[in-house]
Amino acid sequence: MNYPIPANPEEVMALQQKSVDEEIVAAAIAGVIQISRSEGKSLEQLTAEVLADDSLLDLQQRRWLKEIVAQAWESIA
Repeated sequence: MNYPIPANPEEVMALQQKSVDEEIVAAAIAGVIQISRSEGKSLEQLTAEVLADDSLLDLQQRRWLKEIVAQAWESIA
């Protein structure tokens, strides 16, 4: 991966300044998982946040993202 995994919310937000590609999305997901773990959140809490209604993603997209986050959670040590 060409991008470091973000270590804090500010670094995740800074990724918005980059062109979106698979590596940026993967880095953002990995960063959110690591930040959530450092805050003591469980996978269930994180996926509940992913599923929360927002104006960016529709329900089907949020469900898809939830599955990706769950898979990444299990594979990131």
